[in-house]
Amino acid sequence: MTSQTDGTRVPLDSAGEALAGKAAPEARTPGLGLTAPLRQRHLTMIGLGGAIGSGLFVGSGAGIAVAGPGILISFALAGLLSVLVMRMMGELSVALPSAGSFSAHAERAWGSWAGFTVGWLYWCLIVVVLAIEATGAAVIVHGWVPAVDTWAWVLLFMAVLTAVNVVAVGAFGELEFWFATLKVAAIIGFLVLGILAIVGWLPGEKAIGLAHLTDHGGFLPHGWHGVLSGLLVVVFSFGGMEVVTFAAAESADPARGLSRAMRSVIWRLLLFYIGSVAVIVTVIPWNDSKIGQSPFVAVLDRVGVLGSAQLMNVVLLAALLSALNANLYAASRMIYSLAERQKAPGALRRLSPNGVPRPAVLASVTFGFVSVLLNFEWPDSVFLWMLNSVGAIALVVWIAVAATQLRLRIELERTAPDRLTVRVWGYPALTVLALLAMGTVLVLLAADKGTRPQVVGTGVLTAAVLAIGALRQRYQPASRAD
Repeated sequence: MTSQTDGTRVPLDSAGEALAGKAAPEARTPGLGLTAPLRQRHLTMIGLGGAIGSGLFVGSGAGIAVAGPGILISFALAGLLSVLVMRMMGELSVALPSAGSFSAHAERAWGSWAGFTVGWLYWCLIVVVLAIEATGAAVIVHGWVPAVDTWAWVLLFMAVLTAVNVVAVGAFGELEFWFATLKVAAIIGFLVLGILAIVGWLPGEKAIGLAHLTDHGGFLPHGWHGVLSGLLVVVFSFGGMEVVTFAAAESADPARGLSRAMRSVIWRLLLFYIGSVAVIVTVIPWNDSKIGQSPFVAVLDRVGVLGSAQLMNVVLLAALLSALNANLYAASRMIYSLAERQKAPGALRRLSPNGVPRPAVLASVTFGFVSVLLNFEWPDSVFLWMLNSVGAIALVVWIAVAATQLRLRIELERTAPDRLTVRVWGYPALTVLALLAMGTVLVLLAADKGTRPQVVGTGVLTAAVLAIGALRQRYQPASRAD
C-alpha cells in the first residue's frame, strides 16, 4: 500500500506507520516541540466557544427576515452539514493528530500542492476574520465610550490577545474556557427564559404559545425559496468548530481528548443554535422589525428583562473576543504547521522555551494591526469591506476536507483500521452527499448578485494559491506532511 505526499509515493506498511505520521514534526518529546497543557475541559469549551459567535447572536436575524419560521429548517440543514464536516475533521484528526489539522491531511491525501493551498487559504481567511472580530468588538465598546475612537479599541484588543497567545498555551486555553463559559451560560439562560415565556410560567405573563410559528403567513411565508435563501445566510454561522482540531494537538491525549470533545460539542451546538432560533421565532413574530436589529434583544425585551440591549452587548462583546482569541490560536498553529512542512518561512516554526510558536502568532496578527490603520482612515466602511473580502473561502476549505476524508478513509481502513475510533456516519454516502450540497451552495452563492463578488474573489485567490502550490511541488524538493 502506498500514499502520495509531495508528488512522491510513500510506502505504507501493514501497521500504517507512514500514514500515521509517527515521524511527524509534532511527534516530539516535551520541550522539543509543541507542549500539551490543554485539558479536556479546555477542548470541549474551545469547540463550543469557537462556533458560538456573532453568526448566532446577530446573523440569525438576517436569516429570519428572509425565511420566517422556516429558518429553523435552514439552520437544521446548515447545522447537519457543518456537523458532517466536523465529523470528517474529527475522524482524521483522531486517527492522525497534527497541529496542521486538515491542511496536513490534505497533503497526505493529494500531495504537497493540496496541503499548501488549503493551509494558506485558511490562514488568509482567519487573519481577515481576526480584524473583523476586533472591529466588531471595538464598535460595541465605542458605543459605551464614544470619546475613544474605534481604532484605539481595535489596537487594545489586538495587543491584549496577542500578549495572551504569546505567553503560554495554557493562558489561551484558560481565557477561552471562561469566554466560552460566559457564552454558554447566556444561551442556556436565554433558552430557559424563552421556554418559560412560551408556556406562561413567567410572573404576570400569559402563555405565548406556538401561534407565531404560523399566524404571519404560515411556517414558510416565503416558501422553500425562503428556506434556501436562509440557508445561504446562515451556512457559515457554524464556522469556528475546527479550532478544537488544532487544540487537540496540544493536549495530553490528542486522540481521546478530541474524540470526547467532538461528541460533546456537536450535539450541544445543534441544541444551542436551533433551540435559540426556535425560541426567537416562537416568542416574537418573524416580521417584527426588532428581530432584524437584534433578535436576542427583541426576545429579552418581550419577556421583560430590564437593560436587555446592554446585557446582550456584553455577551456579544465576549463572543467576539472569544472568537478573536480562538481564531488567533488557529491561525498561528496553521502557519506554524505550514512552516514545519516547508510551506512557509522557516522562522515561523521557532518555539519559545515553553512551546509557544511566537513568530507564528506575531505573523498571524499582522493584518489585525493593519486594520487599526484601516479603522482610522475609513471607520464607517472598513467592517463591510473586510466582510466582503472573506468571501466563500470557508466553503472551499470544507469541500477540501470532505474530499480528503473520502480518500484517506480508504487508506486508513486498509492500513490502520484501529485508528478509526471516530468514524463519519454513513460513509461514503454522506460524505458524497455533503460534497454535493456544498457544491450546490457555492453555485447558488455565485448565482446571487449580492454574493457573487465574494465568490469571484475567492475563486481568484484560490486559483492563485493553487498555482503557487503546484509550482512549488514541481520545482522544490519534496517535504513530508506532518
